[in-house]
Amino acid sequence: MVIEEIRATPLAVPVAPGQHRTSWGEYRSIGLLLVELHTSDGIIGYGEGLARHAPRAYAEVVDQVFAPMVLGRDPFEVARIWRAMAGAFSGRAGGIAYEALSAVDTALWDVMARSAGLPLFRFLGGGGAEWVEAYGSAVSWRSEETAFRQIEQCLALGLRTIKLKLGSPADEAIAWARRVHDHVGGRARLSADANGAFDLPDAVRVGSALADLGFAWFEEPFRPDDLASYRALAARVPIRLAAGEGEFSAATAHELLASGAIGLFQPDCARAGGITETRRMIAIAEALGIAYAPHVGGGGAVSAAANLHLAAASTACVNYECMIFDQPLRSTLAGGPVAEATQLVDGRLRVPQGPGLGIAVDPAVRDRFLVRDPD
Repeated sequence: MVIEEIRATPLAVPVAPGQHRTSWGEYRSIGLLLVELHTSDGIIGYGEGLARHAPRAYAEVVDQVFAPMVLGRDPFEVARIWRAMAGAFSGRAGGIAYEALSAVDTALWDVMARSAGLPLFRFLGGGGAEWVEAYGSAVSWRSEETAFRQIEQCLALGLRTIKLKLGSPADEAIAWARRVHDHVGGRARLSADANGAFDLPDAVRVGSALADLGFAWFEEPFRPDDLASYRALAARVPIRLAAGEGEFSAATAHELLASGAIGLFQPDCARAGGITETRRMIAIAEALGIAYAPHVGGGGAVSAAANLHLAAASTACVNYECMIFDQPLRSTLAGGPVAEATQLVDGRLRVPQGPGLGIAVDPAVRDRFLVRDPD
């Protein structure tokens, strides 16, 4: 079996006003890269890469750089193919190259698991965890009406942990956390995600307030590369710190994990080098006794499925990020919802049981959201 065709498709979907607001700003659209691999045996494998901006550029990377490294190769050479793709660019791992690489790599794993007739989580050695605990993500920042509606939605779905977005200034973030805490009234545990909004003094104030309110974790108070601040904050506030969605490689993830600064690791295989490199990161976390909870964010159906399979295959996974805002590329790209809040049963999600990722892309939906070349 060899890879005979590789198809890279840039996709984008609009987001309803007020539904996805973070400290970075409000997202009005979400982009991603879809990769389809066709084999000589008639198997089609799917992969997805994060592509927040200019998704056509990601498709160009696959078509012009990665395709010659993949076509004609046995997908079971995935480690060598991954190394060739990663070596195509000089400098520190990351950016468009790794997000595009992630899509190709995940598609290779999908092909391998399909050829074995196994769901990906079992192909990866998962110990039969067909259901994964989930948390609701993420309550919108600075919109009380939207936020309280989202909270009630999460509670009605049986979610036991709910994450809210917050940002600077610190006083406003603390007041917001208290309002949300009072509204929830102990019906669920809360966590908070700052998306890198703070400096160290403000993060100490916010983290201390969150700890007093009983929040489960404080996520990304700083930008991903500010390891010194993570260390300093961990020593000064009694709350679990979470990070990892900005990691691209196992090497940089090792620095974060070995620092002792975080207690919850959150890589996303649509960014972190696909299944191959994300597994390496998770193995480091497991070895160091650090809990794992994959990041999903605005990803589509393929990313949601891949991260859910990784969660089911890992003994370190404590929960899965179940997004509560509508994302058509997650709910319709595979012909139906994938890891959607509507599929929760008692706060848990069932891992797709079909071969590989257990999903198939609907070509009509793919073409509907295609980012076309300008006329």
